[in-house]
Amino acid sequence: MAKKSVASLQTGSKRLTKAIKMVKSPKSGAYTFVEAIMDPTQVNDFLAKK
Repeated sequence: MAKKSVASLQTGSKRLTKAIKMVKSPKSGAYTFVEAIMDPTQVNDFLAKK
C-alpha cells in the first residue's frame, strides 16, 4: 500500500493524491494493483476497503 502526492496532480488550490492498493484476485490468486486519484482525506478509507 502506498500513498504518493504527485506534483502534476496539484491543480490550482485543489490538492489530489494518487493511492495505489494491491488486491488479490479471488479467481486466479494473482495480485493486481488498483489506482485512484482522490482528496487526501479519503485515502485511509480507500486503503481500508477490501
